[in-house]
Order: sequence, then structure tokens, then C-alpha cells
Amino acid sequence: MNYAVHWFRRDLRLEDNHALYEAIESGLKVKCIFILDTNILSQLTENDKRVPFIYNRLEEIQNELKSIGSDLWVYVGKPLEILQKLTEDENLKMVFTNRDYEPYAQKRDKAVYELLEDNDISFKGFKDQVIFDKDEILTQNGTPYTVYSPYMRKWKATLELDQVNYLQEFKIELNKENFLTSNQPTFPTLEFIGFKETELPDLPLNLKNAEIKDYDEVRDIPSLDATTKIGTALRFGTFSIREAVKYAIKENETFLNELIWREFFMQILYHFPKVQNHAFRDKYEGIAWRNNEEDFKLWCEGKTGYPLVDAGMRELNATGFMHNRVRMITASFLVKDLLIDWRWGEAYFGQKLMDFDLSSNNGNWQWAAGTGTDAAPYFRIFNPASQQKKFDPDFKYIQKWVPEFGTEDYPNEIVDHKEARERCLTAYKKAISKFEI
Repeated sequence: MNYAVHWFRRDLRLEDNHALYEAIESGLKVKCIFILDTNILSQLTENDKRVPFIYNRLEEIQNELKSIGSDLWVYVGKPLEILQKLTEDENLKMVFTNRDYEPYAQKRDKAVYELLEDNDISFKGFKDQVIFDKDEILTQNGTPYTVYSPYMRKWKATLELDQVNYLQEFKIELNKENFLTSNQPTFPTLEFIGFKETELPDLPLNLKNAEIKDYDEVRDIPSLDATTKIGTALRFGTFSIREAVKYAIKENETFLNELIWREFFMQILYHFPKVQNHAFRDKYEGIAWRNNEEDFKLWCEGKTGYPLVDAGMRELNATGFMHNRVRMITASFLVKDLLIDWRWGEAYFGQKLMDFDLSSNNGNWQWAAGTGTDAAPYFRIFNPASQQKKFDPDFKYIQKWVPEFGTEDYPNEIVDHKEARERCLTAYKKAISKFEI
């Protein structure tokens, strides 16, 4: 019996899934697969919380498919090698998946396309993790936007022109006639793929219970826990971006703007892949970073003597999450006060964040460092003490994560902010002046 494959990637849901919908619409029986990519897994530690999160979600999908007599086929290995083996089945006619825009994914999918084409198998990719695809929001000259505000205005205006189409729900009925019958495939254990069971943070898989009417007023106060924490769900696709945008339009425009920032950074990474390893603005490539390893270690551990910075880092280490306002403060402190390369901080966040998304992580770190597109100017340097007085004046957030604050056990400040600020300004000015020569 001829069949099609739906390859789950950043779309771990059976509802409102564009590629899965199209696979069913093809009229072929659908075989759902997921590949635990060893190219990626090999870079993670055995305690990485994201792998159990993905694993749990895969089990939920598997159970839903089993209820109709089908299954989720889970493979472990390199995608190209796994798909090479699947092409040996002459009944496989098409592979459906949702597009991924990161550099690694682009390279992988190009190789997959060529492999499948050589075997007379169609490879179909669809827009699913964004409202607007890589080339749908461009300037009048047909070039990508590099400043957020005009991008945001064009994004909203384009959506307004055809909201029904862009926010269309792809309704999927789990009907056993549409799916390949299960033949009891092996579902690998976490231990088999080299990871440990771990207690996962309580993160929402959707926005059903989120209260965001006052989001714009309370989102900067870390002690209130007033953000949606929906980043992880959007990162792994347990919730549809279309549903998220519908909710934001109805409830809070500031929250909608945050969702647009996500797409802005995605298109920046797609059009300017150099930002993965280099400053968007070349003139900042020559900064003489101190890169003091002991200072970096203290920052990572939340022992800098600046309580709001330390609270944020400890929340990150304990939960895989950090409040958005505090992310900006901790990033500014590492880059500006300690004069440590933003790439060090970006990589550490990349190891720890449950909602890690390469484009957003990179975009926000370069924003904080002043090196990126539409970034804060390099001379904008957060004063961590002033930030604490403004956003955690009663020390509620700090007391939750730094219980020894105010006692003799709490460390002294590892750097004087005023002196560090001057040191930072000097380093940036020197790098710019050398570039301009």
C-alpha cells in the first residue's frame, strides 16, 4: 500500500498542523515519524531538560495515534541516514514536513530533498511555525527588514489584509482510515538515547489559561510571574502560532508585538546567517573582550554580588526559565559590566533555556550587546542596582532565588559598576575607531 510520511520536527501536536493536514489531504495513508537527531543530541548533556520534555510530548502523540490503531515511529540517528533507509520501501511516495529556517535545518533539508528526489519521492515543506514565511514581509525594495518597528508595521498591515487566510486553522480529524496501521515499532527509552529522567518545570503547552489583559502593565515585574511562559510551546510546536496570534489580537497588543519580535529575529537569521557566529554590525567584531573565566563562572552560578543578576541566573539554572526583563539585565551585566563576549552568554543560555530558539536567543543577546540589528546603542548600559529598585523594589523575586541575600553569606560585588561602565565604553569606542580607520 502506497503511503506518505509526516515528519514531526518543531510541530509536536496533532491539532492545527499544516504539514500533517496536507499529508492527509494527499489521499495517501500517513505514517507519522520523529527522528531523535544524534547530530543535535551529541551536543547536549545527559541532564538536559529539553529532551525529556520532547520525549514526554512524543509519548502523548503516540498514545493519541494508538487510540486509532496507528502509531508514532521514533528513530534515533542522523536524519539523512534514517531517511535513506526509509526510501528502501518502494511504497513510500511522499514526505511532508513543516519548514525550519535555522542554518543547520536548511542544510539538512537540502540534503534530504536531494536524497528523496533521487528516489522519486516528493518532499513537501509547509509554513507552520510562523505567520509570515521568510520572504513574505519585505521592504518596498524587496529586501529584508533590519529594523523592528517598520517590520512590525508591515507585518500587521499584511495580516490585516487577509487575516482569515493567514490565521487559518488546519483542522485534523484523527480517523484510522487516514493513517498507516501500527506494526508495533520500537519506542526507544530515554536511557537508550543517553538521557536521564528529570523533574520538568511546569510550563504551559498552550495559552488556554493565560491571563494577558494586563500583560503590558505587569510583564516587567519578575515577582508577579505575569508572563505567559509560552516560549517553550512555540519552540517545540506543542501550540500553534496561529492560535497564539488570534489570542494576542483579542487580548493584548503588547503580547502580539512580542510574537512579532520572534518572527523578526527568525527572518534576520534566515537572511543573515552570519549572525549565528558573528556580530550583525561588523564594526563591533574588534572589541577587546576581557573574557575572564572566573568572572564568567560566578555569573553562571549567580554569585556576582548583584542580587537581581544572581536571582535571574539561579532561576535559569534551577528551572530552565528566566523572566524576560531579567534576561536583559543579566545579559547587559555580562557583556557591559564584565566585558565578556556576548557569544559566551548566548551559548550558556542555549544550554539552559527550555525555550531556547537560536534566532531569538542570538537576536536578543546581540541586542543587549549593541552588536545586532536594531540593537540598543552600545552606550546604553543597565545599572543593575537601578533596575532592581525599579522592577523588584521589595526584593520579592530576589528573596525567592537568593535566600542568603542580606546575610554575611552573600558575596560582595565582583565589579564596581561605575568603573566597569567606563571600561566598557572605552573598549567599544576603541573597536569602532579602529574599524573606521
